[in-house]
Amino acid sequence: MRLGIYGKKVGMSQVFDETGAIHAVTVVDTTGCHITQVKTADKEGYAAIQIGIGERKPQNVVKAIAGHMKKAGVAPRMVFHEIRFDDNQDMTQFKAGQALQASMFEKGDIIDVIGVTKGRGFTGVMKRLNFHGKHATHGTSKYFRHGGSNGSNTFPGRVLKNKGMPGHYGDENVTIPNLKVLDVKGEENLILVKGAIPGPNGRLVCIRTTKRIAPAKRPQGRTVSA
Repeated sequence: MRLGIYGKKVGMSQVFDETGAIHAVTVVDTTGCHITQVKTADKEGYAAIQIGIGERKPQNVVKAIAGHMKKAGVAPRMVFHEIRFDDNQDMTQFKAGQALQASMFEKGDIIDVIGVTKGRGFTGVMKRLNFHGKHATHGTSKYFRHGGSNGSNTFPGRVLKNKGMPGHYGDENVTIPNLKVLDVKGEENLILVKGAIPGPNGRLVCIRTTKRIAPAKRPQGRTVSA
C-alpha cells in the first residue's frame, strides 16, 4: 500500500549520521493532517482518501464545507487534497476523522516528494533554459543574453514548435523521486528528508512512498573476466 501525507515545508537544516557525516535535510511539519472523506471505487468510481490540512475559522467556511466537516467529525480545514489508491485497494482501514501522523514513515524509507516550485516570473532564455548567450567580446553589442535566431527561411517559414524562448518560469508541479527519510520525530510530527524539495518555506508538499525503483549503482573499477 502506498502511504502518503501532506505537510508544510519548514525549511532546511543539517544532521549527523552514525558515522559523523553531515547531511543537509529539509524539515516537513505534518501537524493537523486529517482524513475528511474516504472514496471507494463502488461509490465514487475510484479509490482515494481526501485529506484536510490547516485550520480555518468556522465563520469563514461556507455551509457546504461546514456540513462536510461535521460529517467527518473534523474541525474546518483550510486546504483539501486527495491521495489515490488502486481500485482494488482495501479502504476499510481508513476512517473519516482519522489523523495522519508522521510516524507512518520510518527512518531510511525511500519517498517521492511532490510540490510546487518557486515562481520566478517572466525570465529570459539564459535563466529559464540555460542558454549560454552570445560571446561577450568587444564586437558584440546588445545581444549578450539574447536567444539568437529562432525562425527559418522560406521553408517552413515559421518558428518550429518547442523552440526555447523567454516566458513564465517556475510555479509548476514537480515530483522529486527517490529521496531518503533521514529521521522522523513522531512527537513533533516532523519528517526530515535528505536534500532539497521544491517550493518556498511554508508551502504544502506531499510525501508518499515511492513506486519507482532507484537505479542500481555501477560497480567501481573495471572487472576482468576469466
